[in-house]
Amino acid sequence: MIEGTVSRRRTVEALRSGVPSRDAVGALGSAQPAIASSFEALLDDVDAGRGNRGLLVGGNFGSGKSHLLEHLRHLALERRFVTSKVVISKETPLYDPVKVFRAAVSNSLVPGRRGSGLGDVARELDFGSERVRELARWVDGDDAALNERFGATLYLYKDLHGSDEDFAERIVRFWSGEPIAAGEIKRRLREAGEAASWPLSKVTLSELALQRFRFAAALIKAAGYGGWILLFDEVELIGRYSLLQRGKSYAELARWAKGFDDERVPWLGAVLAVSGDLQTVVIDEKNDHENVPARFRERGDELLAARAERGISIIRRDTLHLERPDRPMLEDAYRKLRTLHSEAYGWDAPELSVELGSLERSMRQYVRAWIYEWDLRRLDPGYRPAIEVGELAPDYSEEPELELPPEGDTGAADG
Repeated sequence: MIEGTVSRRRTVEALRSGVPSRDAVGALGSAQPAIASSFEALLDDVDAGRGNRGLLVGGNFGSGKSHLLEHLRHLALERRFVTSKVVISKETPLYDPVKVFRAAVSNSLVPGRRGSGLGDVARELDFGSERVRELARWVDGDDAALNERFGATLYLYKDLHGSDEDFAERIVRFWSGEPIAAGEIKRRLREAGEAASWPLSKVTLSELALQRFRFAAALIKAAGYGGWILLFDEVELIGRYSLLQRGKSYAELARWAKGFDDERVPWLGAVLAVSGDLQTVVIDEKNDHENVPARFRERGDELLAARAERGISIIRRDTLHLERPDRPMLEDAYRKLRTLHSEAYGWDAPELSVELGSLERSMRQYVRAWIYEWDLRRLDPGYRPAIEVGELAPDYSEEPELELPPEGDTGAADG
């Protein structure tokens, strides 16, 4: 009983603070059936190897984007997909694939496992299975477009994971984004009599990070999971970068939302959540749709200009907007929350005068107003609070301190 009470109170606290915890999402579910249906179709495509496409979902501040992402994560885990939540921030800028990959691996959840990361996935590999034999063929084939390091380390992992656990763990850390010296890989290959099989050509850190996404998704599939789903939150932070970094971020958004013909990534899908006013405040008012590609073309980078244009077009035309809560949706949430609050604090939460008005509030505003009023009336039954609700608008003024040099701009991966 105590454990159940604590769990319910934890859920109320998460809903009060607007934190999309697993308990909070489980209590309310998600009221976005159209987006959930599109996500289920995305999972089908990823499972079938038609990956490298995604969804862009948009909504205003407090509309439930983070809550929706957590709900989608639950759907994916139930279907045995590895999932990763990537929050765009100063430490994880969208334009830096090296940092995005590290964040994706460190924040991954593996179905049925308490741990995270590729270590749990690698331990699931059955090297006698056809799935893993197909993985080895794919990694060394032209379709994978991977540096020889991946084929070499996969071979060494198979050869050593039962006899040299320390080096096998170093291989997993390399797959997860850490460096490993090319000289050490070559020495291990010589010891195994396979030095000539993988020449280990040079590759930049940025390109290696993109290849790690392809390899990790294939590894996850070979271990018996549906694939890898990336859930990007707070993507609107790109609106506070300088023009050039916004352009690079638009290009990366296009990569995750639609993919590029020359970078097909099977068994990988993405959902990106962005504030609904990014288009009006940044793309339109700052004239990014013209200024960004023009700046790249001035610098002679036609490819990046075209990719940035594609990202901007996706934001303007392909965003799936969260639906505002309707009356039945709000009444259902109200009933669930009244029961939850009553059970959490051992009282009979009173009926409230639920003013739905013109239904212009977000779900978060309704939820927090109900919880605050029950909290106050539980402490003073005769008190009738007047709760005011206001809107918070994101700030899109440029902040150069948000920008860090991408790790993959220069340098090879031999470190």
